[in-house]
Amino acid sequence: MDGKRWKTWGKRLATLLFLVLIPTLLFLLARNLDWHEVHQSLLAYKPGTLALGLGLALCSYLVFASYDLLARAYTGHGLPARQVLPVAFVCYAFNLNFTTWVGGVALRYRLYGRLGLDTATITRILTLGLLTNWMGYLLLAGSVFAAGFVKLPASWAVGAGGLRLIGVLMVAVALGYLLACAFATRRTFSLRGHEVTLPSLRLSLCQLALGASNWALMAALIHLLLPSELFYPSVLGVLLISCIAGVVAHIPAGLGVLETVFLALLHGQLGQGTLVAALLGYRTLYYLIPLLLAVLTYLLLEKRARHLRQHRQAAAQKP
Repeated sequence: MDGKRWKTWGKRLATLLFLVLIPTLLFLLARNLDWHEVHQSLLAYKPGTLALGLGLALCSYLVFASYDLLARAYTGHGLPARQVLPVAFVCYAFNLNFTTWVGGVALRYRLYGRLGLDTATITRILTLGLLTNWMGYLLLAGSVFAAGFVKLPASWAVGAGGLRLIGVLMVAVALGYLLACAFATRRTFSLRGHEVTLPSLRLSLCQLALGASNWALMAALIHLLLPSELFYPSVLGVLLISCIAGVVAHIPAGLGVLETVFLALLHGQLGQGTLVAALLGYRTLYYLIPLLLAVLTYLLLEKRARHLRQHRQAAAQKP
């Protein structure tokens, strides 16, 4: 009984923390944004451009949410796609705006747990999602860097040759992952107390395709908002570099990091005002609007989970 009591109180405490944490994060985000600047940046674009940009953003979110459909095939859990996709969408939006620990980890454990999945299964979903995202990144970024599409400033220590070498190594890691999934005789490894099982070659190919597609769609949105004469692979390469800088800086939504990298690498190709306006538009279409949709979806998921729990309790009390 003591163990069950502690578990019950632990769940209640976690629920209370979420009820306090999420509104607090949303308030801080709203307070720190310059809404007038956001509004002015959006007015500079035609409605058709903004509609197409929002469509690209939602396509990217759909691709990312599909990571969890791969994880369903990987883990064998029985949740239908109509439950998996909303959870993944909410987690991705919160992950982008409030760091991985809030959206990618804590929120996933909460939402999937309330749908009946155990901790081990949720951990495997997380693991496969991370591998999908970063293996796709390694393949795409490595190809872009190795091809020399990104021109680094002379003051950067890495240099053009160093970036190309890094790109080749990144592609080699991604291909090595595919080879391991195809031919490794030992399929299960222990990582920090958790077992990680290599997926099949077919599943790993889907991982790299989805992961690379998600990053490519993000860059396509930024490229849409920038002057058309810019070379798409260059914009893609700058975005991929800025994402690594954002991970290292560990700042929610990469605030300031994305802008700094783009200004440093593209300052000679277009004006600062044009670039800042495009990045503000990108943040609005890719971060803020999906976050608002995710908050509404999250409230609906919580309401549905509460009804399911009440239904299960009522069913358990029947003789």
